[in-house]
Amino acid sequence: MAFDPGLAQRIREVLGPRPDVGERQMFGGIAFMVGGHMAVGVVGDVLMARVGPQRYAAALQQPHVRPMDFTGKPLTGYVYVDPPGIAEDDALAAWVSACTAFVSALPPKAPKASRPPRRAAR
Repeated sequence: MAFDPGLAQRIREVLGPRPDVGERQMFGGIAFMVGGHMAVGVVGDVLMARVGPQRYAAALQQPHVRPMDFTGKPLTGYVYVDPPGIAEDDALAAWVSACTAFVSALPPKAPKASRPPRRAAR
């Protein structure tokens, strides 16, 4: 599934030039990582928002928000925000800010161990 490059660019502008921000293809779209943790992402034209378990129920009460359930089972702590909920720049900035605040409070991710090179078949 493709993602909306315009929405991705808007997120980049909200995040600004932070050294701890990276991008990764994930969930059929693009994810924005903060300190190694997925904070927000874009799948199609929808915002994926990692709000955390404590803010999950409150987030679901917001207009244009639904559970993130791409596997068929909702992922607690993650929501989808449909386009009308992020049409205004201030609304998008509020979601990105809440998500980056949540992941910034998480313990740092340990670097992934590199895998040893594979041996050639004999």
